[in-house]
Amino acid sequence: MRVKFWGARGSIPTPGRSTTRYGGNTPCVEVRLSSNHLVILDAGTGIRNLGDALMSAGESVKAFLAITHPHWDHIQGFPFFKPAFISGNEFTILGAQSRSVTLRQMVAYQMDKIYFPIQLNELKAKINFRPIKEETVRVFEGSLTSMFVNHPAFALGFRITSGGRSLVYISDNEPFDREVARSLKNVDKNIVEKYLAIKGDPNQRVFDFARGADVLIHDTTYTPEEYVNHVGWGHSHYLFSLKVADEARVKKLILFHHDQTHDDQKIDEIHRKCLKEIKTRHYKFDCLAAAEGMELTL
Repeated sequence: MRVKFWGARGSIPTPGRSTTRYGGNTPCVEVRLSSNHLVILDAGTGIRNLGDALMSAGESVKAFLAITHPHWDHIQGFPFFKPAFISGNEFTILGAQSRSVTLRQMVAYQMDKIYFPIQLNELKAKINFRPIKEETVRVFEGSLTSMFVNHPAFALGFRITSGGRSLVYISDNEPFDREVARSLKNVDKNIVEKYLAIKGDPNQRVFDFARGADVLIHDTTYTPEEYVNHVGWGHSHYLFSLKVADEARVKKLILFHHDQTHDDQKIDEIHRKCLKEIKTRHYKFDCLAAAEGMELTL
């Protein structure tokens, strides 16, 4: 399995000289299974460059696109994804849907004629929509398993398995605290109940989901100091990301969903602190900070 990052930023694109090394595009990760079949994780602004690369290859495209949730930073690149405009291409979009809005509507609404010149039903590629909850679905010769994570409204984490290797992608996730969960109402109540039902640490759901993964890509938006002022926003700090990686016994942790206020130097600093914590706590995994263009082979 091969992985390439096309967008690693959270919340809003951040172009400029201070973000050139880690990039300013919002989440999009290309995953090539053992047979080179394509699975795309999220459709943030990074998917535009991925689309251009696919077009340059000159081949028809058949792929799965797994969307963690419909916040803008995870879908706003889709209207600029050129392969979706080409006849003969085919995409199956996977993701959760709410009680009132379907998965198709979540993608279509941002392309309403009020906001965008081309509507979803005008795209020439064949686009299938498959709503999922917590389940395992076949993606070519591999499998994709989903789990609800702790994020406002609802959001999924994904685990892809292919060729004896596993990748876990948890882009937006906050440490679950029982008292905080009871006081806040911004996460779907059914998801909250799933976590409250766990005996002991409710985050065990996440630890078990990521258990033994070759690579864990996890939300690391904040420093611990910043997190104090962002409780309930649905994102993690780096100490929690390290804890997830250790508890799950993963081989490699990728810090992801960099905060829009963090420039390259700040991300360097966070990475250095993570490496120091890993050494001090005798953790047994490698750690990298996600950067646009970075490639991994599992």
